[in-house]
Amino acid sequence: AECLSEISNTAGPVEAKEELLDECESIWEQMKECQSKLMLLGTETLLPSDAKLSLLMLRWKALTVAFQQWQARNPEVISTNPDVLLELGKEELQKVKNDLEMVLSTVWSKNKQLEEDLKREQQWYEEQKQMLETLNKMEVEANTEVEHPSTKRELNELKNKVLKLKIYKKELLSALGEFLDEHFPPPEEGENIKKKNSSAEPVVELITLQEILEMLINTLMTTPHEPYITINESFWPPYIELLLRCGMALRHPEDPNRMRLQAYHK
Repeated sequence: AECLSEISNTAGPVEAKEELLDECESIWEQMKECQSKLMLLGTETLLPSDAKLSLLMLRWKALTVAFQQWQARNPEVISTNPDVLLELGKEELQKVKNDLEMVLSTVWSKNKQLEEDLKREQQWYEEQKQMLETLNKMEVEANTEVEHPSTKRELNELKNKVLKLKIYKKELLSALGEFLDEHFPPPEEGENIKKKNSSAEPVVELITLQEILEMLINTLMTTPHEPYITINESFWPPYIELLLRCGMALRHPEDPNRMRLQAYHK
């Protein structure tokens, strides 16, 4: 490309902008002409046996010539007009500012998410620590006062309460299963057959609504700091919509493929 003509330093911002646009249009015309020549070189008729190799050789020669031209070329100043240079500098600074603002926003969002995760982890750690301290304290008291009649009686009462709670939990799960089997029967085999016919992949066995609820309850109780479960292909979509619409489950605010049980105990 020919060297750009210098814009007069006495010209106003409007004249400088017009001259710069004219020069850009001239350079663009030259680039289109060079591109047309390269396309004509690439469309020559070649023998089928060496067509690919010849095309690669032509591209290699064109790139070599372009590389040599750029290597021998000296850096050129677009214009010495201070108004043009000022406008170009403003545009570049504005681009850099926008990029930095985008990066800063991303970093703030990530830090906020990390702070929330750290807060949940610390809360879960404190709860586990407190539970462990309580268990250790009970164990020490039991070892030091094992021969005391009142301590034995309290331990037996505590064991009986735990046993009753386990039995009650089992009865509740059994009653829940009977209720769900009566009013929300398992997905019919036709659903599995429909999935199998609609996809070449192996069919996935759909789980019952009771199994979904048990997964939600167990996850909430064992890891209260991270109560979400992942929705996979074994979850029947109507069951998911039922739990969400009834307010029994909540979706993850950032991942629609995860959900948790509504924390009724809080």
